[in-house]
Amino acid sequence: MSPSPDTNDTQAFDETGDPVAKADQEDPRDEPTGPRVGPDGREVVVPFRLYKAVTVFSTLAAVVAYLIGFTLIDAATLQISFVRTAIVYLLNSAGLFPSNDLLVATLVITGIAFLVAGTTVYVLGTRFRGQGMGKPQGDSSEQ
Repeated sequence: MSPSPDTNDTQAFDETGDPVAKADQEDPRDEPTGPRVGPDGREVVVPFRLYKAVTVFSTLAAVVAYLIGFTLIDAATLQISFVRTAIVYLLNSAGLFPSNDLLVATLVITGIAFLVAGTTVYVLGTRFRGQGMGKPQGDSSEQ
């Protein structure tokens, strides 16, 4: 099978063995990866496949952390909560009998810690950008 006349058999490669993009083509996937300062602050450019994984799992982790945090805060404020009853039962089974005030304080602090952790994971996940996404337009009139 002979190559078509429009293919280039002299593909250039860099020192790592990766193909070097042709200068006349503007493929957004050829954008270099790594940290940089973008229009919205510091961001990390990664391959698009990794970007999708980071976005999915950071959002999932944040949602789970929010649910746990709000459930713990709810257990601290309701005396008849199923979660609170289960926690008290487990602590009593282990031979620990915390006072009501200590239990409420511990549940609230732990719940808030989960909310802060979920927020942190989500914010850090939004710092990633796929190659070719959100590149600033040099001739754009939008600011």
